[in-house]
Amino acid sequence: MIEAAKERFGALLEEQLARIASMKANATPIDYATCKPIIIGITGGDGIGPAITKASKEVLEFLLAPAVAEGKVQFKDIEGLTIERRAQEKAAIPPAVLEELKSCHVILKGPTTTPQAGDDWPNIESANVAMRKELDLFANVRPVRVPDKGIDWTFFRENTEGAYTLGSKGIHVTDDLAIDFTVATTQGCERIIRAAFEYAKSAGKTRVTAVTKSNVIKTTDGKFSLIAKQIAKDYPDITLDEWYIDIMTAKLIDEKRRTQFEVMVLPNLYGDILTDEAAEFQGGVGTAGSANIGTKYAMFEAIHGSAPRMVKEGRDIYADPASMMRASALLLSHIGYTKESETLTKALDTCTITERKLTITGRETGCTCTEFAAYIMDTCKNIKD
Repeated sequence: MIEAAKERFGALLEEQLARIASMKANATPIDYATCKPIIIGITGGDGIGPAITKASKEVLEFLLAPAVAEGKVQFKDIEGLTIERRAQEKAAIPPAVLEELKSCHVILKGPTTTPQAGDDWPNIESANVAMRKELDLFANVRPVRVPDKGIDWTFFRENTEGAYTLGSKGIHVTDDLAIDFTVATTQGCERIIRAAFEYAKSAGKTRVTAVTKSNVIKTTDGKFSLIAKQIAKDYPDITLDEWYIDIMTAKLIDEKRRTQFEVMVLPNLYGDILTDEAAEFQGGVGTAGSANIGTKYAMFEAIHGSAPRMVKEGRDIYADPASMMRASALLLSHIGYTKESETLTKALDTCTITERKLTITGRETGCTCTEFAAYIMDTCKNIKD
């Protein structure tokens, strides 16, 4: 048993060394100014994903109508990223679907179901994790803004390493011993930390906070911490501080301390936990979008799950699309349509915080996705006018 575990572990090491070589070979970022047209892939996922993605696509098409007419932008619908097809093919992402995704420059992706132990579905890897690895989407960027509470946070979560990268490849050494792995590479740590500092510099921020547990997880978190300190020397106008993940979860709810945080950079698992907590200040995970950025591709999504129970109860048409629309705003900004991104963000703030002529409840007591999309587009039009 031990020898078999050693052999499997050796194969995992070879896989990660090959990934490092790929990172080194593909370090130059894409220039969207040279993409004619910019191809935006739209894939609905499963659960409530198709409903909220459809509503968000309508808003994107409305805002980008002139660019589409001029041949600068093209939409491409991609089917098949459903739990049913993934289970049938026993693949996190069916190969044919992956090829279609790779034909796009940026992707708007609906939530996808990830099986867990005891489910009826086979034990396939998370589609999100697989997509981040296959497209090397190393930076998960999640903004959270609540102006009346003094909150203006931007999280840079490392997306391709940490505890998730080998999450489905742990080893049952014996019936009594199971081992999982966490991964940190020099290249992976450097690029996410530098991305956080570059964002802070461009946005006029003066503080970057690294979040680790390097006092206990000394090798991988220790590498992340050490590289953060090294990179900080290149940005003398930006202060680096470091917090441990356990106390950081407490300080986000500390009214006196939380307003001092600006940009946070974290390994994968900690970023997942902390950004869900942070989203609650903004109205919950249903209100937050995220960007997954690589050098060649980018994917934008809600940070919540697929809510299959809502579909079983026939309530998917009442799901809240605000998170996907905030992801759409991030997509617009990423490909250079800054004005359209700002218009959509203002409309979302108006429709979900200040004006709220329509409300989403997830049930018949609230409006549908389609009705909310129409509300957003009307508001965008008024902002543009």
